[in-house]
Amino acid sequence: MRKLDVYIGRTVAMAVGAVLLVLIGLDVIFAIVDQLGELEDNYQFADAVLYVLWTLPERIYEQLGFSALVGCMVGLGTLAGTSELTVMRAAGISIGRIAWAVMKPVMLLIVLGLALAEFVIPHTNQTAENRKAMALGELDDSGLEEGLWLKEGDEFVHFNAALPSGELYGVTRYRFGDERELQRVEFAERGYFAGDHWILENSRTTTFTADRALSEVKARQEWQAEISPELFALVVPLPSDLSPRNLWAYGNFLDRKGEDSSRYWLQFWKKLLQPLTIASLVMVAISFIFGPLREVTTGLRVFTGVIVGIVFQTLQDMLGPSSVVFGFPPFIAVLLPILLCFALGWLLLKRAR
Repeated sequence: MRKLDVYIGRTVAMAVGAVLLVLIGLDVIFAIVDQLGELEDNYQFADAVLYVLWTLPERIYEQLGFSALVGCMVGLGTLAGTSELTVMRAAGISIGRIAWAVMKPVMLLIVLGLALAEFVIPHTNQTAENRKAMALGELDDSGLEEGLWLKEGDEFVHFNAALPSGELYGVTRYRFGDERELQRVEFAERGYFAGDHWILENSRTTTFTADRALSEVKARQEWQAEISPELFALVVPLPSDLSPRNLWAYGNFLDRKGEDSSRYWLQFWKKLLQPLTIASLVMVAISFIFGPLREVTTGLRVFTGVIVGIVFQTLQDMLGPSSVVFGFPPFIAVLLPILLCFALGWLLLKRAR
């Protein structure tokens, strides 16, 4: 029986791996072509390729569910096409046993996804974006549409980029009075943490009085803030670039500040429930092979897998933003498509038995 599990698992794993390689290859090619439109004197083709390579872990992560769905359909479909599944069933092997053999290599895929989301993607994406921003000269006081805003005491703080080491670039601080009048604006090119306070370098400060504005330039000054370097390291342009642990920490931080945290909780639940997402898609694949797609061609199986994957992704993409707009829990928005997949797979398997 163990040899049978290994045989089924190896067949499915090879199919999933082949599908993943094809999807990643296409994604990388399209990403490089997309970067060609941003080439400049300091951002050449080699920099664009390096940027895409730095974002490769995220591209792999995003394709895991789709690859598991189509790969399982192809792998099990191959066994069905050669009548091996029929022989297994005639020998008394239950569908549940076959499904368990399929799930074993899928578990490795789930572990890979969790490792990428928690330990790899936050570092590689942050490095990619900041290297690109440095090359394009965007880490100055002109790019306030990127980065993130925070409220610290009576100041509103914006910074353009944070490296994984905790260094800050493009720190802008706005201080307002009791009547909401702007009192001071300060921009620092770089900042770093020095034990219990921050050091800002090459800062320009403009103080506004009733009749004039005073400017001051400092090479180095201290900044007392209650924000830790770990929290600053979380700040990247997209919530999807953060790990589940950091999304949890930053979502709670925004809740304490009374700010909108729905986008971060949505991404948190997407990443935390990704194992269930993959498992539900695999269950649909198994149920299709034992049900309506038992005797069709490989091409039709691939086409069906693509359609199911697109429908699932579209449903998640619709429910996710809807939870942000209409205020219902992001957990429900992420869980509902998963439950629908499990229900569909269970009904089809029940009929196949």
